[in-house]
Amino acid sequence: MSSSSLPAQPTPALPVLPGIDAAALTDPVALARLYGEPMFAMPRDLYIPPDALKVFLEAFEGPLDLLLYLIRKQNFNILDIPMAALTRQYLVYVDEIRSTNLELAAEYLLMAAMLIEIKSRMLLPPKKSALDQEAEDPRAELVRRLLEYEKIKLAAHQLNTLPQLGRDFLAAHVHVEQSLTQRLPDVTLVDLQEAWLGIVKRAKLVQHHVISREELSVREHMSIVLRKLQGRKFLEFAELFDVTRGMPVLVVTFIALLELAKECLLEITQAESFAPIYVRLAYTPS
Repeated sequence: MSSSSLPAQPTPALPVLPGIDAAALTDPVALARLYGEPMFAMPRDLYIPPDALKVFLEAFEGPLDLLLYLIRKQNFNILDIPMAALTRQYLVYVDEIRSTNLELAAEYLLMAAMLIEIKSRMLLPPKKSALDQEAEDPRAELVRRLLEYEKIKLAAHQLNTLPQLGRDFLAAHVHVEQSLTQRLPDVTLVDLQEAWLGIVKRAKLVQHHVISREELSVREHMSIVLRKLQGRKFLEFAELFDVTRGMPVLVVTFIALLELAKECLLEITQAESFAPIYVRLAYTPS
């Protein structure tokens, strides 16, 4: 009996162990998993753009960065650059980026032309000047630019290692709710004393030496102070004193002011610390 006439034997089922996927046992070559389900074939409607997958081994900031990388990688002496080897490696990289990004390759092509020009000038015999001075090395300008670029690059790297706000640390912001009612600072005894000394100091500058005897009434000057404050919202502390009438009047006026404050007939206020002191009539609640 030929093998073609034999009946097909069923494939024995593999035992499924706990914790092992049955699909992985039947076909372990799954291409991927989508939502936990194995995929054994690529979808026919899957579109992958040509530039979807790119691998950049090195990132360069510009032509000078690429030249500096090639010099340091090959351990070239930057003061004695072998232009033939450097130009050859540089052109290989330029050919790669021309095939992907022509706009990016424009500045690299300009540097390539400069390298070829320097290489050509080195092949020509040097021109001597009229003073028999040694001709300048065609690579001198390129070396100068590379050294300056390397200094700037190292300085930028050092600056980048410094702590930066938003990257390495955050500024703390504390919200303090301000009271709706304005709270004025209290006038202390020291503030009142300094204001009084200021009045006395100004009075000494304009006082006249007059010998006289005058009887002064504290009650009378209390009435004078109240009349000055009548109809005024605020009055500066210094305006309550008449510096032209001498020291006795100033003393009696100050005592009258203290008596009125003691009897709660007026209020002494200040907008802020070290600000001028103001006096007003006390408001009595109706």
